[in-house]
Amino acid sequence: MFLESLPMIFVLIGLVFYVVLGGADFGAGIWQALAGGGEEGERRRDIAHDAMAPVWEANHVWLIFVLTVMWTAYPVALGSIASTLAAALLIAGFGIFVRGAAYALRSATTTPREQRRIDAGFSAASVLAPFALGAAIGGIASGRVPVGNAAGDLISSWVNATSILTGALAVAFSAYLGAVYLCADSVRHFGSDQTEWFRARALASGVVAGALAIAGLIVLRADEHRLYHGLLAGDGLPAVIVSVLAGAGTLALVAARRYEPARYSGALAVAAVVAGWALAQEPLILPGLTVSQAAASHATLVAVVIAVVAGALILFPSLALLFRLTLGGHLGGHGGTASEAPSTTREVLAASAPKLGLRAAGASLLIGIAGTNVVDAAWARPIGVAGLLGFMVLGFLAARPDLDTG
Repeated sequence: MFLESLPMIFVLIGLVFYVVLGGADFGAGIWQALAGGGEEGERRRDIAHDAMAPVWEANHVWLIFVLTVMWTAYPVALGSIASTLAAALLIAGFGIFVRGAAYALRSATTTPREQRRIDAGFSAASVLAPFALGAAIGGIASGRVPVGNAAGDLISSWVNATSILTGALAVAFSAYLGAVYLCADSVRHFGSDQTEWFRARALASGVVAGALAIAGLIVLRADEHRLYHGLLAGDGLPAVIVSVLAGAGTLALVAARRYEPARYSGALAVAAVVAGWALAQEPLILPGLTVSQAAASHATLVAVVIAVVAGALILFPSLALLFRLTLGGHLGGHGGTASEAPSTTREVLAASAPKLGLRAAGASLLIGIAGTNVVDAAWARPIGVAGLLGFMVLGFLAARPDLDTG
């Protein structure tokens, strides 16, 4: 039944946003650790901090969204994952907590020594959190999380070849996205004096991420052949091809100093990896547990879908406004001047007014929900599926901060 799978589609959309946006946030922290010393190093750290400070909390909203929908719609699956992978998730949560505290404390530092200590903790947490989250995903992907409360091993479930390589890949993807995004941000808001430094790191981290992805396939072939086959010969193959093409295109764009389009192609390359994993593992969530078997009651699923749709009508316009203001230089400590920023309530409301693309995305979502869950007719199902697919595409385009769809 499609209703049983619909919340999982929402979970995957949220996971893609978290990997793409939260991953870039982690990556900015990684480059703060590797920025070097002296005035040049301080300049790079300030660029990374100022670029992410206005949006880091919004980036991590997606993790809360994923956990909430999973908890409500697929409680047995989330309970099994959270109990078996408790150690990895605890480490990831600690890393996210440290990063949040560092953002809050950095502005209150009074000496360079205090700032260096906070930056060191922030950078270490920026490596620790994505590695632990990636290791947890590796445990799920390799079938080491059985159904049941703490039914799997608390250590080997995330300390194994697949998990370690997936954790390393998560760190590499974060560094890659962070460097690509910071290339564009440094040009737009901070001048180009440090752009070449970020550009070199974007190219290097992209190559490393690609190499780790290939190594991951080799490890997966020996460790979890079903998933390996699904990626290279099953439903996940189209996503793998998209990821390879988008990744290569991103490197070419960065090499050509086309940083704005590289931002989106880089995001697509990483998002396709998540999609490939989901398609290759479908219909299983955990060994022996399908999406349909894990789903909650019909009434609960309907409530989840309604809540997500209602929340999206508030969330997407709010995030679009936030990223428009941030990337336009109107938030944070960079670039924008007082004359450039929206100075009146009318201007702010105009910046946040719904655009045509956002309206179209909302209409597509309503058509999708009606066609798949409300109208009980065979002809309505393909229309509903087309509406949901249209919502994904139009919603992404409407959220793009540099796209005027009005």
